[in-house]
Amino acid sequence: MATPLLELMDVTAGYGPVTVLDGLSLSIDQGEKLALIGRNGVGKTTTLATVMGLAQLQGGCIRFDGEDLSGLTTHQRAMRGLGLVPQTRDVFPSLTVEENLLAGLKHRSRAALSEAYDLFPRLAERRYNGGAQLSGGEQQMVAVARALLGQPRLLMLDEPLEGLAPLIRLELLRAFSRMVTERDLTLVIVEQQVREALQQTDRAVVLSRGRVVHDGPAQALQQDADALGRLVGVSHS
Repeated sequence: MATPLLELMDVTAGYGPVTVLDGLSLSIDQGEKLALIGRNGVGKTTTLATVMGLAQLQGGCIRFDGEDLSGLTTHQRAMRGLGLVPQTRDVFPSLTVEENLLAGLKHRSRAALSEAYDLFPRLAERRYNGGAQLSGGEQQMVAVARALLGQPRLLMLDEPLEGLAPLIRLELLRAFSRMVTERDLTLVIVEQQVREALQQTDRAVVLSRGRVVHDGPAQALQQDADALGRLVGVSHS
């Protein structure tokens, strides 16, 4: 049986004295597209932060490709193939689009920027615009493209559609589909736009109080209005 790409085993984690994850166990296989959903405050963002070493692991174990991550820094985890696009996007406002993208290259040549512009042609048009001049959707494109330039094996997206216009959301969702198709990429999406997230993924995991309360096919959950309402608070409309 193949080793999961990412495995969280009985993970307890949080910030200082605050525990957010309480015995969370979850495994993700290479090539999976996973929607990590749930009501506000249940530990979705903390799960991603803990995997990247940005939250305190208080108990349990996290393995990536069989390797225990507990002794590794965030930078070392990124170099092993973990990528995170945070909810805050973290685009440098005083740098141009191109300068922001260069920050994601790691040890690759500048020529690799063409990959970002091919995925998001809008960024090529705005390559000399400052980060502060971009719309929220364009900033999200920069954040996603910058993470991809680091060639992650697993990319985690935290609320990538938040506050964006429907057309921009559609453009980003198409890019996510293309990323998975064209690259050997595993994708984890944390998203309040639950129905859109389920449409883009093949598996859905629902958290409540820092633990998994549902794990199954995304399409089945999308079609089960009662379960969506009970687990996530999504209306039937």
